[in-house]
Amino acid sequence: MDVGDRIAELYGQFADQQAHGSSPSLESWARSVVVDHAVLSRLAELPEAKRQPNLVFACLRWNGARPGDPDSLRDGILGDWERLRTTIMARSTQTNEPARCAVLLPLLHQIPGPIALIEIGAAAGLCLIPDHYSYRYSDGTVVHPPAGPSPVVIGCEITAGDLPLQLSTPDVVWRAGLDLNPLDASDSDTAAWLTALIWPEHDDRRDRLSAALDVAAKMSIRIDRGDLRDGLGALLADVPAGVTPVIQHSATLAYLSPEERSQVAAMIAQSKARWISFEGRGVISVTAQLPESSCPADLFVAALDRRPIATSSGHGDTMAVLDLPSPST
Repeated sequence: MDVGDRIAELYGQFADQQAHGSSPSLESWARSVVVDHAVLSRLAELPEAKRQPNLVFACLRWNGARPGDPDSLRDGILGDWERLRTTIMARSTQTNEPARCAVLLPLLHQIPGPIALIEIGAAAGLCLIPDHYSYRYSDGTVVHPPAGPSPVVIGCEITAGDLPLQLSTPDVVWRAGLDLNPLDASDSDTAAWLTALIWPEHDDRRDRLSAALDVAAKMSIRIDRGDLRDGLGALLADVPAGVTPVIQHSATLAYLSPEERSQVAAMIAQSKARWISFEGRGVISVTAQLPESSCPADLFVAALDRRPIATSSGHGDTMAVLDLPSPST
């Protein structure tokens, strides 16, 4: 399979497994790419990591292309290639989706506090503050921070299984993130770019992002610039005594090679920290067999110490609870 065929397959999978039923405009764009050999040839000039649909489509919109319009997509790629390429090379898909915290919350519930929360690929830190959001689940469960309702309210549809009784926000007493390119929640360019990464039809996500950035900006969250080889150890060394370290990541390890993922898994295992992962199926190995995926709503797996707890959409708006072990004592 040549490069153009691999890119066509990538965009076809994006259309079928992610955009379908969620973003008609991006589904239309992706299907246009699949059959346009000139566009595929242009995209083949990019480094492999920069060909991903989310990045290319966000950069097209950043440069003024009309979502869903095949002619606008073609003009943006073929007619304005140098400007688009410059944008793509300068940006990355640091989609910082706070709604994923609705899926992470039941996993954090299993870990006794106080907790030191460390996030790999933290971006602007919006998933590092799950204890500062309010949650409304479709089964009627409502969770607020100890200080009262938050301006950020995250809704999540429970499609199967049961949430734990007395679900509450975690007792996070220390938090820090690690990212190759940390983002400042108070920066206007950061807000504009993260907004561009949100799919065109997702108005509720844009509103939630804005509110979450406001909360994060007031907290001055620590996010170190660095990679896992040295940055993770430095953060773990700063965890206060008597506090349980928890390492989490969401939609992060998919950007690493299989060998790099294995190295990350080994590092986390050696750290003795608790491990919360929220990644696409197959990105990391888990300790129990999963039911087969039936739709985009269950393409992601939330796992605690590699034990799968739930499947979810990549944006965290739906959740099927698989199994919830009793909280550790």
